[in-house]
Amino acid sequence: MAFARLDSTGDTEPISEINMVPFIDVMLVLLIIFIVTAPLMTHAVKVDLPQASSAPDTQRDEDRLRLRLDADGQTLHWNDEAIDWAALEPRLAELTPQTTLELQADRATPYEAIARLMAAASRHGLAKIAFVTLPGEPAP
Repeated sequence: MAFARLDSTGDTEPISEINMVPFIDVMLVLLIIFIVTAPLMTHAVKVDLPQASSAPDTQRDEDRLRLRLDADGQTLHWNDEAIDWAALEPRLAELTPQTTLELQADRATPYEAIARLMAAASRHGLAKIAFVTLPGEPAP
């Protein structure tokens, strides 16, 4: 693309120079954007992730309680025995604080039912809660 001079010297030879000012302006704006955003991209939050172990669980069965919630959130199973919510509180009161609660819930179980169960366990001093998944279940 060629430009002609606007002065009246009579010289109609085109100008073959590129005006660099707009390019420099754009490059300076891009440089400022990169200087401002570069620290944000390197900012990271340190997270301590749990380490998985393949050691077998050697805990005694009497120190372990498996509670299973069905998809409706109303049906509870205490070690494969169906119980209702009213019977849960007295049974939890009989457990020791060293007991591990293994909670297994269906994928469609409402969060409210799981939170209700965990709150009941916490009220009775059960601090060890394990979430049980079955092998082969697809991840959500």
